Amino acid sequence: MRKILLAASTALLLCSASAEAQERKLVISVYGFAQDAFKTILYDPFEAKCGCKVVVETGNSVERLAKLEANKSAPVIDMAVVATPDALAASRANLIEPIDVSRLSNYDKLYDIAKDPIGGHLSVGYTFYATSIVYRSDKVTINSWNDLFSKELAGRVAFPNVTTNQGPPTLYMIGKAMGQNTPDLKAPIEKVAEHKDDFVTFYVRSSQLTQLMQQEEIWAAPIGRFAWEGFAKMNMPLKWATPKEGQTGGMNVMVLVKGAKNKDLAYQFMDFWLSTEIQTKLAERLIDSPANKEVKLDPKVAENLTYGEETAKSLDLQPADAILDNRESWISQWNAKVGQ
Repeated sequence: MRKILLAASTALLLCSASAEAQERKLVISVYGFAQDAFKTILYDPFEAKCGCKVVVETGNSVERLAKLEANKSAPVIDMAVVATPDALAASRANLIEPIDVSRLSNYDKLYDIAKDPIGGHLSVGYTFYATSIVYRSDKVTINSWNDLFSKELAGRVAFPNVTTNQGPPTLYMIGKAMGQNTPDLKAPIEKVAEHKDDFVTFYVRSSQLTQLMQQEEIWAAPIGRFAWEGFAKMNMPLKWATPKEGQTGGMNVMVLVKGAKNKDLAYQFMDFWLSTEIQTKLAERLIDSPANKEVKLDPKVAENLTYGEETAKSLDLQPADAILDNRESWISQWNAKVGQ
């Protein structure tokens, strides 16, 4: 009897070890925001579909890229989502590999700007946003990025600090309005320096702006479209500018870690995330603007997002290499001429 029990116990242990070894696991590296919503909309449904476990690691871009570098010889992450300049940095460090887009059934549904954002099929865009100017339409009219320096707006503008996500895109479009569209951003930084006393603040968080607008300390500010919802809820005559030079913005992309252990699951997960169903649900929760052009949204939802083919085509995004190669120089110039 004792031998039978021992044999049964051994068999159970072997079965347990075998099941554990056979468990499929996908490790992803993502931004930390809205994780409860992502779990409900994306992670849990994918686990049910693939019969696998999704392990989520979060953090800022610097932390997450550092972890990829630290584990370069033996990757512990399968796929990640980052901004385009960070994707290019990862590529230059040989941390990611080209994506075989033939394995993504939803690839052809993407807007063109999301299909190959940094070249070489090293990334696929899953969301993007516009950057423009929110302004008091009862006080001023904004038709150009140069209008931020108008006499009517002197002492009424909040300008993004160069260290923020909105700083370089705003400077990029000001340079374009000046006819000085060079990657060094020298001309627009000098123009901001000339007018620095006319700005109420050089903001570092967009959350600062709604209070400043409510208190009527500012009438205009460059912002990302993702921040528009807070202004739209205010009982004030506010508009989103469509400057004649166009709008810029940013994009987040998916990347495949070089030497990923669970490459098949990574491809399945990417494709699931890019599907019309998932992109629609994330958009309806105002989490991400959809890169999938088949997504159809209620106008009340769409007005809070960067949405639609016409908008996608109109975005003049800074090249990732220009951002990566010039970022330190921008900060140095800014500190020297504009100050903290």
